[in-house]
Amino acid sequence: MNDSPGWASPGSAPSDGKEKAIPRPSDPQDGSGPTGQWSPEQPPPGQWSPPSNPGSGPGTRPPAPGWGGGPQRQGWTGPPPAAKPGVIPLRPLSLGEILDGSVSALRAHWRTALGFSLTVSVITQIAVILMQRYLLPEPTSIDPNATGTEALRQTADSARSTLVSLAPVSLLSMIATLFTASVVTVIISRSVLGRPTTLADSWAEARPRVLPLLGLTVLVAVIMAAIMAVGIGPGLLLGSEAGAALAFLGFAAACVVMLWLNVSFALAAPALMLERQSIVAALRRSAKLVRGAWWRTFGILALTYLLTFLLTFLVSIPFTAIAVIADGTEVSDLFGGTAPSVGWPFLIVTGIGEVIVSTLIYPFVAGVMALLYMDQRIRREALDLDLARAAGLPGYGDNTPRS
Repeated sequence: MNDSPGWASPGSAPSDGKEKAIPRPSDPQDGSGPTGQWSPEQPPPGQWSPPSNPGSGPGTRPPAPGWGGGPQRQGWTGPPPAAKPGVIPLRPLSLGEILDGSVSALRAHWRTALGFSLTVSVITQIAVILMQRYLLPEPTSIDPNATGTEALRQTADSARSTLVSLAPVSLLSMIATLFTASVVTVIISRSVLGRPTTLADSWAEARPRVLPLLGLTVLVAVIMAAIMAVGIGPGLLLGSEAGAALAFLGFAAACVVMLWLNVSFALAAPALMLERQSIVAALRRSAKLVRGAWWRTFGILALTYLLTFLLTFLVSIPFTAIAVIADGTEVSDLFGGTAPSVGWPFLIVTGIGEVIVSTLIYPFVAGVMALLYMDQRIRREALDLDLARAAGLPGYGDNTPRS
């Protein structure tokens, strides 16, 4: 029995040591020669001709396929394409497939995803406009001719006024992002499997995770604020030129640490939503999935936010121009040191632009995060097999080996 792996090459001897299987020359028929020797009558040299083509003569059988002629099988053409029950193929994804998958999911479920995002954006922007008009303080004017202590005081007052104005607006935007991200994450998970979904079904599945998602966001914000306070706090306490230099160095170091943590925790929200993890467990889960792929994750996130910035910039320019014309505000007032007094036309027109941007950006970013999470799990944990089983694809039973 041949124990060689695969098939043996033509003419090779078996490996089980059975000598009778090896061909030997025949004994002479007249018995005159010694046993095991060749016959003395040998053909003259140069008389042998190469064998003719088996299929060249009349009445011959056609050659068997595969050896010496006949139809040949095609060579190896690579692995078959990955199964694609939904918006992405079930295999490790490229950058383009992640971005395209997010857009494809929003196009396939535009009534659910964009409709919900539009509703949240309109409510948020109405609240922001009312706060800007009636609750938030007017921006502090800065005298460009001020010097010394007066210039520092004006700068500090302007920074304080800006923070007071941005804090409630940022809080509302964060809440809007949370609601949109929770629903869009569920929509993406259904889109990957090729399953339809409705807003009622998506919200019913996402609603129990909204408060944990809010706690996750607040915890990450507190961590970032604590890191920044530790970085710049000692320098600010010194209060001298050396303290200013120390505060600058601490600020730079804090920014590096915050960037590293933000990327490491980028997949915590999808883990919390889809795996039903707790807040701390979701942070650990995200750090584990990103470990070893930090730069790739950073690149995808950087490109995503660059695209959102470009979209925001392109939409904001025409709406800001229309708002300035409709309100009668001077362009120099917007970029000068004096605080412009804007009216309802300016707030409404710019608010419409913000609604358009938010409606498109919120679900797109949430979709990229969810697909990036799934891609990392496919690469590390063979999630593609579980997704194929969940989609009911043939050939992916419970006994399918995991890669």
